[in-house]
Amino acid sequence: MSDDTKGVAHLTKDNFAKVLADAGDKPVLVDFYAEWCGPCKLAAPVIEELGVEYEGKAVIAKVNVDEQNPLSAEYGVMSIPTVIVFSKGEEVDRKIGFAGKAGYVSMIEGAMAEGQN
Repeated sequence: MSDDTKGVAHLTKDNFAKVLADAGDKPVLVDFYAEWCGPCKLAAPVIEELGVEYEGKAVIAKVNVDEQNPLSAEYGVMSIPTVIVFSKGEEVDRKIGFAGKAGYVSMIEGAMAEGQN
C-alpha cells in the first residue's frame, strides 16, 4: 500500500483486489472521491482521521474516480462521495454522500462486529 497518506491507502485497479485480500478479517473502508467534489473535500480530513484511529484494526482507503474510472464502474459508483465497506472481500455496507465521522465509524464498527460472529 505505497502512497499511503496519514494511514490512508490510495487504491488503483492494480492493487485494489490485493488490498482487500491482504486485509484478512479487518474491514476495509473505501472512499470513492474526486478532487473537484465539494462534499469529498469535507470527507477527506475525516477519512484521514479514521486512517490514524483505526490503524491495525481496519484498512482505510481512497479511490480517485477520475483516475480509476473502470474501478468505480465495477463497483457501481455513480455519485460521490461513495463509501463502501468490505469484509473478507465482500461489500457489507455503502453510503452515498458525506455521512460524517459518526456515520463512517458506525460502518466500520458494524463490519468489525459482523466479523466477530
